[in-house]
Amino acid sequence: MTDGAGPRISNAGRRLDRLPFTRPHARVLTGSGLGWALDAMDVGLISFIIAALAQQWDLAPSETAWIASIGFIGMAIGASVGGLVADRIGRRQVFALTLLVYGLATGASALVGGLVALLILRLFVGLGLGAELPVASTYVSEFAPARIRGRLIVLLEAFWAVGWTAAALIGYFVIPLSADGWRWAFLLGAIPAAYALVVRWGLPESARWLESRGRHTEADAVVARFEAAAGTARVDTAPIDSTDSPRHHAPTPPKASLRAIWAHDLRVRTAALWLVWFCVNISYYGAFIWIPTLLVAQGFDLVRSFQFTLWITLAQLPGYAVAAWLVEVWGRRATLSVFLVGSAVAALMFGTAASEGMILGTGMALSFFNLGAWGALYAVTPEMYPTWLRATGAGWAAGAGRIASIIAPLSVPVLLAVGGASVLFTVFGAFFALAAVGTWGLVDRRGAALDER
Repeated sequence: MTDGAGPRISNAGRRLDRLPFTRPHARVLTGSGLGWALDAMDVGLISFIIAALAQQWDLAPSETAWIASIGFIGMAIGASVGGLVADRIGRRQVFALTLLVYGLATGASALVGGLVALLILRLFVGLGLGAELPVASTYVSEFAPARIRGRLIVLLEAFWAVGWTAAALIGYFVIPLSADGWRWAFLLGAIPAAYALVVRWGLPESARWLESRGRHTEADAVVARFEAAAGTARVDTAPIDSTDSPRHHAPTPPKASLRAIWAHDLRVRTAALWLVWFCVNISYYGAFIWIPTLLVAQGFDLVRSFQFTLWITLAQLPGYAVAAWLVEVWGRRATLSVFLVGSAVAALMFGTAASEGMILGTGMALSFFNLGAWGALYAVTPEMYPTWLRATGAGWAAGAGRIASIIAPLSVPVLLAVGGASVLFTVFGAFFALAAVGTWGLVDRRGAALDER
């Protein structure tokens, strides 16, 4: 938060940064991670459902591409609007709303009888899930101690692998069982939303956000619970310098807006962040949404295709683990760029793989590097902006990425027609490489207080 004297570290932030990792931190991480896993499970499930519906409903490639892309249109809108709303009314309320919209639309998807109804519901699913990820990473980052903040955000992102693995298991064991297997998959995807909604309401509001809105008593109570869990004596909460206003006369923070994230001191990092988000999204969603369908097109039956996808998905877990360690050793920017270069090389190799062993090995390498890169990207994103603007900045970056995720599934049939899988994955590799270059426009905030600019 800032006043006329320039940037300052919030009192809540100072107190939270000195704490060890405790049970309340674990609750914040796992409660937010449940929503993250649901997002991944939905995106993962739709890749398996598309492969099944393409056969059952005799869909053209352009129609299956729209099933994926319509959800990403909703995600682009949800990410942009959700961040703005979270900066104005709080993180926790937005969490609950996104899960409610997601759960209702996903459950209703199990009942559809045709493509149009499915597309409409997929749009609403995207709206709910689109706001989930940037708000969740913002929320966790605002509670995490500075010395382990990057690691915790990568661990939060690792819930993506949990959700995608759940989707792969449902795809492998449930969808092929009957003609209605995809309907059961949608129902299974909606059930956990009810549990996650309950968990979310049990989480505290962000103390940093409360303080930025002048709600110091509430912020103090939240931080005090974390301090009590750590057995740590409370620190003096007086203003940290003579230019600060008294706590009960805290200045109203500036209004979060799209224009604010393009202010003079933020425009370079915003441009770089949008570039990285765009490139990573277009390559990730272009590849992973289509992998089951591409394997079927290469002659694998549905069950074998889903089995390969399951093994490729499991390689995400060590990717997250390595990235979680490196972001606090190498820093965010170096870790992100190295994993993006690895993603580019793996994409090129996957596109030319011919044998089953090479398909599986290069696919797992692509999964390892790409999801490790995602972890580092989510770690660095909330650190680019002050508290009053953080969810807005993260949301618009995610929204820029979702534009790419809309384009990606639609571009796959075109690129396949032009030159097959080798051309397709060469293009994806080029976008990964461009993203690696873009990382050097970001600011590395390893170990720094979150509210410093």
